[in-house]
Amino acid sequence: MTLLLQALINGLMTGALIAVPAIGFSAIFAVLRYPNFAIASYATIGAFVAWWANAGLGLPIVPALAIAFAVTGVVGVVAEEISLKRLRDNGALIVAIASIALNLVLENIVRFIFGNDMKGYDLPLARDLRFGELRIGPQQLQSLALAAIIMAAMFLFLRYTRFGKAMRAVADNPDLARLKGIDPARIAIVTVFLGAGLSGVGGVLIGLDTSIDPLTGYRVLLSVFAAAVLGGLGSIPGAVVGALALGVAEELALIVTPATYRTAVGFVAILIMLTFRPRGILGERAA
Repeated sequence: MTLLLQALINGLMTGALIAVPAIGFSAIFAVLRYPNFAIASYATIGAFVAWWANAGLGLPIVPALAIAFAVTGVVGVVAEEISLKRLRDNGALIVAIASIALNLVLENIVRFIFGNDMKGYDLPLARDLRFGELRIGPQQLQSLALAAIIMAAMFLFLRYTRFGKAMRAVADNPDLARLKGIDPARIAIVTVFLGAGLSGVGGVLIGLDTSIDPLTGYRVLLSVFAAAVLGGLGSIPGAVVGALALGVAEELALIVTPATYRTAVGFVAILIMLTFRPRGILGERAA
């Protein structure tokens, strides 16, 4: 029973970290209608920018997180305008393939700037918290709290701000939104900034729990994509639900299978969901 409870706790915490970049992925898909796999490199860029701000400039992790969000958001917008925007009229598949190529380019830029060595954040050492036989790392709790705050802020932004409501309108019906005076092109830029920024923040949160290298984002890309598919592509609440479900499933799988098979859970989840419920748990709506 203890092993099961520990797996559930670890799964929920892992899922919360995956949920942040999954929200970014789903937001971009909801508004622009194509999967942007460059979020893997955005996660890596965010992780390294935060590392530079934290270990290089000596900033606490929260300001470093904010810098990572802003820098990665700008990188995402610039990359979108230069490489992906002109391909949108060719269909989602072409843009998706181009985003994979973009991901490889950005990944190698990270290698050129920061090198291939693993790096860690400058964090104070602290003992794990124990609740009977259950163990929770203090860094896990900090990452969970940051992820929860970020997710709550995103939901409040979508529901109560002018840009958030405009994003939902464009995601639901871009032609009708245009008739109401909303500029879909402007909303697309805001969405890409948010999506890339959230992916960067997700990379930081994941790196806080382990360490970072140029493949940090690549390692979680499948989990992020699987979470978005499980919840329903384009559904931001669905991305959170899918991420939590996937995180728990991955941790439970470790009880009965070797760790090398952990990534297979994402593939299995995608296959099952596409077979029995292609629209995902919460359908296609953006919010």
